[in-house]
Amino acid sequence: MSAESPGAQGDADCGRRPPSVTDHAPVSCTLARTFRVHRMTAARLLRDLGLYPGQEFLMMRLWEGGPARQSVLIKEMGLDPSTMTKMLQRLEQAGHVRRSPDPADRRAVRVEPTEESEALRAKVAGAWATLEEVTLKHLDPDERATLERLLIRVEEGLYAEGLDEPLTCPPAEGGGAQAESTSSARSTSASVL
Repeated sequence: MSAESPGAQGDADCGRRPPSVTDHAPVSCTLARTFRVHRMTAARLLRDLGLYPGQEFLMMRLWEGGPARQSVLIKEMGLDPSTMTKMLQRLEQAGHVRRSPDPADRRAVRVEPTEESEALRAKVAGAWATLEEVTLKHLDPDERATLERLLIRVEEGLYAEGLDEPLTCPPAEGGGAQAESTSSARSTSASVL
């Protein structure tokens, strides 16, 4: 196939040329493509830890918030019950979580991180630090701050539209790093798997 043929050009583009149906949505198309590559990069980093994308958010929730009922985790993460069950089965098999009947209601399932999972916590933080650096390495500090600020505004606008029903984490009062951290975790956890 010659370099001028349509097939060769398509291969060289690697899917970067937006489909014509997105002509009126260039920002949304760019966000979708960027998110896809970002997710693939995260998946590669997490695979080295034995995790699938999204599992780290569940672990972060358990490490920071402590044990919770499975039904609560389903609502907080915006997942359907079967997806959560499969995720928990994998994490339990890996020794990262423990499920047991909830002492307050034996019909409910209580989920908690295992002591062994604490070793994974620093590795997850390291993977996310690497992801951050890889993602932003071509931006200077001012550009990084601007990008973060603009993405937070876009996210807040989408939440204000009510398009994401499992919204359970309002932005932290006063803004700043806490609000941005909550905002980042909220957006990524909405698409855990």
